[in-house]
Amino acid sequence: MREHGGNLDQAQQRFGGRAEDWIDLSTGINRLPYPVGEVSLRAWSALPSRAEIDALHQAARHAYRTSAPIVALGGAQAAIQLLPQLAAPGRARILAPTYNEYAGVLSAAGWDVQEVGEIDALADADLAIVVNPNNPDGRCHSPKDLVALLPRVGRLVIDESFADAVPQLSLASEAGRPGLVILRSFGKFYGLAGLRLGFAIGNAADIDRLAALSGPWPVSGAAITIGCRALRDDAWAETTSARLARDCVRLDEMVQTLGWRLAGGASLFRLYETPDARAAQEKLAHGQIWSRVFTQRPTWLRLGLPGSEAEWTRLGEVLAR
Repeated sequence: MREHGGNLDQAQQRFGGRAEDWIDLSTGINRLPYPVGEVSLRAWSALPSRAEIDALHQAARHAYRTSAPIVALGGAQAAIQLLPQLAAPGRARILAPTYNEYAGVLSAAGWDVQEVGEIDALADADLAIVVNPNNPDGRCHSPKDLVALLPRVGRLVIDESFADAVPQLSLASEAGRPGLVILRSFGKFYGLAGLRLGFAIGNAADIDRLAALSGPWPVSGAAITIGCRALRDDAWAETTSARLARDCVRLDEMVQTLGWRLAGGASLFRLYETPDARAAQEKLAHGQIWSRVFTQRPTWLRLGLPGSEAEWTRLGEVLAR
């Protein structure tokens, strides 16, 4: 497995403790998840029907403010695994640094992969990848700039896994355009990563192809039930977006006394420039708080946002030691 957050088993091996003893801030997953409520026995015991999957698609269109074709998949990662099969291998260009699965998956499928640092360098690619907002530095690109890129590439994939709290950045409403594919993650914003639910939005040809590749039952009955419920809960989404904005400011202020500099971030995580990220990670780990470091960037430390007040208090105490 490539380097990722969420590797709490490694933290336990090095520093001990049970999983439930740790506060895992190594991911960008909401630690105050959507209240799932009851899930019927039928959702667990019966194969999902076409009508139920269609209802999930409609709920996703509502949440993402689009009328374009859409397909539910087992997380945004499932869509990434299928992307190489949308066309014959060619030139793939990825705006980097970013989520490291894209380069690995495309290279393994025979694509000529190059990571570039500026959006203009994506031009002339057969497949261009932009994560917006970006992970891990939170870099954002305007919808206008991304639309302008469309005629210059064969296919443009926009990963909007962290866009729920900033819907003005989303290109989902434009996803019917030829050559444009939007990926959305459900688990991050709704705090239910274990449900394994995500979506691809695009033109009919691309979405039909992804649907065919994913098979007849790409998501579980429980994911359909909870997804339909959560994606139509506009009040929860608005309240959560406002809380996350406040919590980003709170975390930035909390680490100021350590001399860490804000290097970027999005609504579910912050990226800090530190003198020594691994030393900072170890200090936090002794208080059983796990964070994310980056092998290629030894000064970068990424922290997700604590959830409960007890988690905020513990983080403050550990940082003050």
